[in-house]
Amino acid sequence: MKVMIVGAGKLGYKLAEAMNHEDMDVTLVDKNEDILKRVGSHLDVFTIQANGIELGRLKELDVGSYDLLVAATDSDEVNTLICTLAKKLNCKETIARIREPEFIEQLDFVKEHFGIDFIINPDLATAIEIKRYVSKTYNFYTGDFAKGKVSMIDFHLGEASPFINKRIMDIEGLEGLLITAVSRNGELIIPYGSTKLLVNDVIYVIGESENINNFAERIGINLNKIKSERVLILGGGNIGFYLAEKLEKLGIKATIIEKDKERCEYLAERLDRTLVIYGDGTDMDLLQEEDLESYDTFIGVTGFDELNLLMALVAKQSGVDKTIAKTSRPNYAHIVDRLDVDIALNPINITISNILKYIRGGKVVSVSLLLGGEGEVTEMIISKGSPIIGKPLAKLGLPKGIIIGAIVHNGKVHIPNGNSIIQEGDRIIVFSLASDTPILNKLTRPSKKGGLFNGIWGSR
Repeated sequence: MKVMIVGAGKLGYKLAEAMNHEDMDVTLVDKNEDILKRVGSHLDVFTIQANGIELGRLKELDVGSYDLLVAATDSDEVNTLICTLAKKLNCKETIARIREPEFIEQLDFVKEHFGIDFIINPDLATAIEIKRYVSKTYNFYTGDFAKGKVSMIDFHLGEASPFINKRIMDIEGLEGLLITAVSRNGELIIPYGSTKLLVNDVIYVIGESENINNFAERIGINLNKIKSERVLILGGGNIGFYLAEKLEKLGIKATIIEKDKERCEYLAERLDRTLVIYGDGTDMDLLQEEDLESYDTFIGVTGFDELNLLMALVAKQSGVDKTIAKTSRPNYAHIVDRLDVDIALNPINITISNILKYIRGGKVVSVSLLLGGEGEVTEMIISKGSPIIGKPLAKLGLPKGIIIGAIVHNGKVHIPNGNSIIQEGDRIIVFSLASDTPILNKLTRPSKKGGLFNGIWGSR
């Protein structure tokens, strides 16, 4: 696939990096030469200094020869115009980043009349993900798959953990569960039975949802059965606004603290049952007046990662049960698990997951990036003609960086072993390292006689 990305900011860069692993031909376009030089020194992509809204430059770049254009500049209007021009010049598909609520309210009209095939909104996608955690009765990270039948959790092994210095094969109570990966010192490791777990490891466990819940209770993870009823949101930007809208529909009482007076007035006009407070959310006197400890959930969604994390820690120490923080810096992914913050979400990773799901097509149900994109969990439906159908997993010769964590056959969850066989129409949940993504992608495609994928599998 030939892809053009216009805009080399955080989203454009991370998307280009992810597409590198997708084995795509990527061209990154931006007006800033210095930014492109930094990109070129880190990524194997073609960079071009140009203004994406100049019709002449798009013609020179032969945008009509591209399979996909992604407009990821900081301006909704510019992204819309770029997609419109690209479509007029015969680019096959376009994706636009659009953030403003006013645009989103006219989504169908914008897509139809401006030549946009898929709209991504990082703020709305993040709010939807946060709402998912708020509505749960527990407060640890989880990924849900197979319509909720399969879950994956990650948790930090402290010094008191009973797993420390034990080999995975020696750990009791893992029946029906699989440790798919270990994060150690910022590196993802695909474990074996002989892998020994160490202090500060983060382990990823996948299994049937009921077994995951039982396992979490057994090892002492807080499974608080009290639902969120009072939520405090720090930051009244787009994420805070979208989130409050969704919480209102769930009947959950929300309070937003925002330090911009004009923004507070906007929020108060647009939200029906959300309390909007004008003030500094880091002011402890204000938090005491607002009775911080009376809330059961705190969510930090300001534009500053450090502030979100700090105030989430303050809320936790004040007795708030569930704390969630938005973080955008990739390097924070390695330290968040050691902090007393229940969940940290990265809008860029959430957005890229949605784009990858769209690109890979209808047989891919969901994609979740892990540890800043070093790994991913993908749920897919196996199509007729896939080369993995009808063969025991042990004989597939899967790369070390790919683990099939669960198979759902006729609605029943199976945690596979070497003798397990995948059938057409099965749902599988796969963990993979980013370096093995090109091979993983071919799992969803029917094999072609003599093709590359047959060569890969046939040689094992």
